[in-house]
Amino acid sequence: MTLDRPAYRVKRRLLGEPLTTEHVSDEKLTNRTALGVLASDCISSSAYGSEEMLRVLVPVVGVAAFTMILPLTGAILLVLLLLTLCYSDVVTLYTRAGGSYVVARENFGPNVAQVAAVALLVDYIVTVAVQVSAGTNALISLAHLAGNGWTGLDHLQLPVSVAVILLLAYGNLRGVREAGRMFALPAYLFMAAIGLVLLVATVRGLTGELPHADLEAPGVVPLGSPGDGWLQGASLFIVLRSFANGGSSLTGLEAISNGISAFREPQGRNARHTLVAMSCVLAVLVLGVSTLAHYTHAVPYTDGTPTVIAQEARLAFGAGPLGTAGLVLVQLATALVLYTGANTPFTGFPFLASFVAEDRFLPRVLTRRGHRLAFSNGIIALTAVSLALLLVTGANVDRLVALYAIGVFTAFTMAGSGLTAYHLRRREPMRRVKITVNALAAVISAAVVLIFAVTKFTEGAWLVVVIFPLGVWALVRINREYRHETAALQRLPAHGDRPRSRRHRVLVLVETLDLATLKALRYAHELRPDSVLAVHFAIDEAHAHRLSDAWESTSATSVPLELVACPDRRLRHAMRELAVRTTQDGDTSLTVLVPRRMYANALGKLLHRGTGEAMARTLEQLPHVAVTILPFDASRALKTLESGRTPGLD
Repeated sequence: MTLDRPAYRVKRRLLGEPLTTEHVSDEKLTNRTALGVLASDCISSSAYGSEEMLRVLVPVVGVAAFTMILPLTGAILLVLLLLTLCYSDVVTLYTRAGGSYVVARENFGPNVAQVAAVALLVDYIVTVAVQVSAGTNALISLAHLAGNGWTGLDHLQLPVSVAVILLLAYGNLRGVREAGRMFALPAYLFMAAIGLVLLVATVRGLTGELPHADLEAPGVVPLGSPGDGWLQGASLFIVLRSFANGGSSLTGLEAISNGISAFREPQGRNARHTLVAMSCVLAVLVLGVSTLAHYTHAVPYTDGTPTVIAQEARLAFGAGPLGTAGLVLVQLATALVLYTGANTPFTGFPFLASFVAEDRFLPRVLTRRGHRLAFSNGIIALTAVSLALLLVTGANVDRLVALYAIGVFTAFTMAGSGLTAYHLRRREPMRRVKITVNALAAVISAAVVLIFAVTKFTEGAWLVVVIFPLGVWALVRINREYRHETAALQRLPAHGDRPRSRRHRVLVLVETLDLATLKALRYAHELRPDSVLAVHFAIDEAHAHRLSDAWESTSATSVPLELVACPDRRLRHAMRELAVRTTQDGDTSLTVLVPRRMYANALGKLLHRGTGEAMARTLEQLPHVAVTILPFDASRALKTLESGRTPGLD
């Protein structure tokens, strides 16, 4: 029985028992669980999409913003319809993780597909930061409205958000199915909570008892003055900017196509059913929140809390004990679904990153499954970058939204364009309808990207505009490096595995006569060379003489020891010269064995410097020379000795 290393024992305790590869199929999600896990991001966007529209309109047109929000919401729902039809086509035709990346790769080639890859990767990173920040806003809003005037809680925004991201990462490192069990319920709780708000508000509205929000409350966004005309004084720029903000309600729609590998068979049909269900729920929620804002005049606050959806819940339920209980339910459900909406990228990002890495546009380490069969390296990478973004923006939702929609709508554009190209090349039923729908989805999504880039450029969108070309260049550069390496390493010479020399010598580098050296000498004999020689480079003459005396007096080895003078202390230079002299006849091959003493504790690593890798780099360019580093667990030998037993060489 082998003993696990302490770090591995800690991993098992934190993450659970390891899962073997044959259990991958057990980690697939049912439709109900998938709706909770993958749709949380999309559904939870309804908690702040309408508010972001009002945040642009209210300072310009004042109360008229509550009228203008309805047609803007209608336009967003039309885009939702087109994108739902488009992505239903995606999950039907492409049943492997990657979504718009796969569509672009199959129809436009791998290099163009990297635009979609960067778009999705950026979107996932920003989604984590936005959703978590909005979830923390929901909790702080609850404290503001139900805590009898509690204030001064805004300083908790960043630390709470950081803690939630770390918790999400931990849950996903435990495995996909574990994450599903943990994160599916809040989505359904949020649907029920908002449904209850809309129901109660409808009843109170019909009876004339639904109150309005206080537009003059301290901290609300300043109200502008409406003008004349159907735009009520708002310029086209402002309307488009508001529409772009509202487009954040549609982010997350691509998560199902990107995570289709997590579905059970038949994956395409199950993913399509879940996508349609998610879109219907999202449409009801977005329309409901915007309509309720239209009637209650819930206005955003400058610092983000209390949120519009929190005000709507307070106005619908009232201020009594039952009203407070309803408010608590809504805000906790909102916070939970936003937090679990941030979990969607932890499912989609690793799958997408592994798929891009398989195409050799990202490091191959992202293709490896971890302890619990999750793509652990992708999860860790997403966690690190999203935490950095959170720290830079101070977990401010309004600042983060400026970075949000460009990535996802670029992915929508690539998906629609790719499917249009796909259907143009084929003769099939409903061909013209499919081409029209996908082309419209691509054109409208591209328009949203342009609108967002222009209207939000000075608010942070410039960062994404800069990152996009740099990200695409980096991915293509990684791919070129992999292709060059493969081309170089696969040029195999004829008869490459046949020996080019008639003699084989083995040199064992000796620092001192100990168990590590004896293990190396034993291994040298097992290579069955023509000769074995122990070599010590005499940097310290006194130590060299003591080693020579100990070598001559021991019976542990019969291998001769050669002392090589090294007065200038250039060990690697001296070793190189010795290797060249040994193999200069062109008929001798040389193997250099370097014992490496391994230490488990930090002090041992600090006190003993390893030279094996440096020696290997020095000799690797020489013909007929090979270097083998032989590890010896010195810490284990010390423990064995302390227990009263004699350490061995095995």
